[in-house]
Amino acid sequence: KENGKCCLGIFGSVELICSVCSSHAASVCHSCFRRQEKLQRCGQCRFAQYCDKTCQRAAWEEHKQECAAVKSYGKVPNENVRLAARILWRLDKQGSVVSDTQLAALEELEDHIYDISEDDLKDFKVDIHNFLDYWPRSSKPHTVDSVSKMLGVINCNGFMVSDQRGLQAVGVGLFPNLCLVNHDCWPNCTVVLNNGNQSAVDTMYHSQKRIELRALGKISPGEEVTVSYVDYLNLSEDRRRLLKQQYFFDCTCEHCTNKTKDELKMAGAVVEGDKVPEETVKEITEYSRTMLEKMEKARIEANYNEVVKICRECVEKQENVLADTHIYQLRMWSTLSEVLSYLQFFEEASTYARKMVEGYLKLYHPNNAQLGMATMRAGVTHWQAGFIEIAHGMICKAYAILMITHGPTHPITKDLEAMRMQTEMELRMFKQNEYVYHTMREAALKNQPIRMMAEPATESIKNLFRRK
Repeated sequence: KENGKCCLGIFGSVELICSVCSSHAASVCHSCFRRQEKLQRCGQCRFAQYCDKTCQRAAWEEHKQECAAVKSYGKVPNENVRLAARILWRLDKQGSVVSDTQLAALEELEDHIYDISEDDLKDFKVDIHNFLDYWPRSSKPHTVDSVSKMLGVINCNGFMVSDQRGLQAVGVGLFPNLCLVNHDCWPNCTVVLNNGNQSAVDTMYHSQKRIELRALGKISPGEEVTVSYVDYLNLSEDRRRLLKQQYFFDCTCEHCTNKTKDELKMAGAVVEGDKVPEETVKEITEYSRTMLEKMEKARIEANYNEVVKICRECVEKQENVLADTHIYQLRMWSTLSEVLSYLQFFEEASTYARKMVEGYLKLYHPNNAQLGMATMRAGVTHWQAGFIEIAHGMICKAYAILMITHGPTHPITKDLEAMRMQTEMELRMFKQNEYVYHTMREAALKNQPIRMMAEPATESIKNLFRRK
């Protein structure tokens, strides 16, 4: 609190250490986590990839032991094993508190090893075995217990690390200070990764990823600071199950206890003043669940024409049966708008994007980052479809939300500011002369259109907290 007012940025922290996910190892820089079309491979291990020599030099202190280990091991273990090794190398050198601003030592963090389910325990034991094979004989030896502890800490306390635009999870890191913040399904703060605000002064610290805890509104003196570990768009029962499975606690927040908005998330439509019969709603809900599974499978395989076919078939069945807040319908609208936009069916995509945002507004906190990102995406889709008035309005709304959730220095907020200025200029031109506007717009589209994600992401950054 300053002068009786709540600061939006509560605190920021540089991570203890992080590691790129194996699935993205060839497409993002292992130092700054930026997506690049052309990366320079480490000449020794042939695994790590970098933007340029600057990134490679910045990462060398962390990478040199990993480099030798990968080369000696002959293969690359998964990100959990690599992250555990990086942390232990750091701790062997510097001890458990490696920063003056670090509030918690690593040994104080929960590992919940004895609470792991039987199925998860099998994978956990494989990670321990792989770690022991990977760990060099020249490094300080560690017991099975200490390795288990570290892998358990990562499972329970790891954060997803995003690419430079904050749109896709590409790595996992450990941020001890943020591990101290408790969960609430309707929190007063949000966590954002800001690894793209690189100035000339920052170049020497190019490999550092900054994580920030930001207030979503006014926080009263003595009020606990909380964040959400899971997406609120899940039903309370599903959120509690996910929290129990991953973090080993029973959520007793007000929204879970009262099942707040659960009815809205499973509601049927009201057609001409009459509610759709419950049996019909239940039937289409079950049908939607099956179609969502099919859609996800096609999406993972990048079969986007099949994704569109499945979604169109499903939304046709859902129309006038499920409410605009039903989460299965919202998921179909979200995916359909994203994939149609990628396939350049912009007008149809904008229809579903608008419906998605209207539903989100009734469910999410008004300053929720997911609401802001969805509104931004819908705004860009409407711009691509040529609906400049709606596009500008949505981009302005998204900018207002992300100024709170991400702050003015985050790359995505800067992108939104540029979009806001461009659409404002285009809107003035449109109001003066529609014909001239459309002629100039067509010419501009051929040169440099507003861009979003190049391809629909199979793994989003919705949940910053690590999920198994």
